Amino acid sequence: MSDFKSSFWAIFIGVVVLVGIIFNLWLLFFNGKVKPAAQDNTTGHVWDENLREFNNPMPRWWVVMFFLLCVFGLIYFALFPGLGFYQGYLNWSSQKQFDEEMQQGDQAIAPIYAAFAGKTTEQLAKDKQAMDIGDRLFMNNCAQCHGSDAKGAAQGGFPDLTAKTWIWGGTPQAIHDTITNGRIPVMPPQAPSVGTPDDVKNVANYVLGLAGMPNDPARAALGEPKFKTICAACHGADGKGNPQLGAPNLTAGSKWFLGQPSEEFITKMINEGNGNANGIVRMMPAWGKKFTPAQIDVLTAYVWGKGGGVEPTAAAPAVSQAASEQQQ
Repeated sequence: MSDFKSSFWAIFIGVVVLVGIIFNLWLLFFNGKVKPAAQDNTTGHVWDENLREFNNPMPRWWVVMFFLLCVFGLIYFALFPGLGFYQGYLNWSSQKQFDEEMQQGDQAIAPIYAAFAGKTTEQLAKDKQAMDIGDRLFMNNCAQCHGSDAKGAAQGGFPDLTAKTWIWGGTPQAIHDTITNGRIPVMPPQAPSVGTPDDVKNVANYVLGLAGMPNDPARAALGEPKFKTICAACHGADGKGNPQLGAPNLTAGSKWFLGQPSEEFITKMINEGNGNANGIVRMMPAWGKKFTPAQIDVLTAYVWGKGGGVEPTAAAPAVSQAASEQQQ
């Protein structure tokens, strides 16, 4: 896209701003020099026989304020961005100010998080202060998609974090990685590989059978060979999935369907992939740049403690080395 970028608009804006200010100053000066058209200080215009337009000068206070406003504008554009490419003498930007304020905020809360340094995920999950902080982080940043109860939203394609089955794994490390780096759907459309529309329906019924959901046994039997040939590469021959690939456990009941266990839904998933199934784009953004390492560790423990996930090993520290070094 860089080939389509042009400096025209930046130059145009800079010229318009400067010309506008200079024109206003000239207009102020010019009006002050204009002489009355008639000796009686009128413009010479007459309406209704006796209504005359006077040419009185503007009040001095108004002239001074107008002049100062123009001067202020010139000083402002010299200090701050506004003249096209010119960034201003102070080199200010909203992003720079935001980053500085965020850094100040992180420094202010660092002593609070220092108390959690070196604790395991299990220990943090039992720490009331840590969980209170985790709850606020979750409510302010995660509840919009996953709900205040963390049970997700089927219509939006947001997973239930209290479930026992996790697409990308429910270990503390997996949750930490998910929050830090985000997750992008990885299943491509499989219809060309599966075959005809009937073949897709057969595989969909076989998948429903794996999940213990009502299905057509005859179609499921026909779909099994296709599944084990094509789908098993990610989901496994037994359908139990692979968290390393983001392939869900298809035998885990209806949870992975996000509340929509139907032949129609699975057929659409096979046809379109899970990046846009039923019009739902399942993508979680990365939060690593917004949260500090210590905040991610606390949030990891909070999410893990909601009920889903896997028991951590006692020796695995929840707080990352980067967070400990930052707090020290």
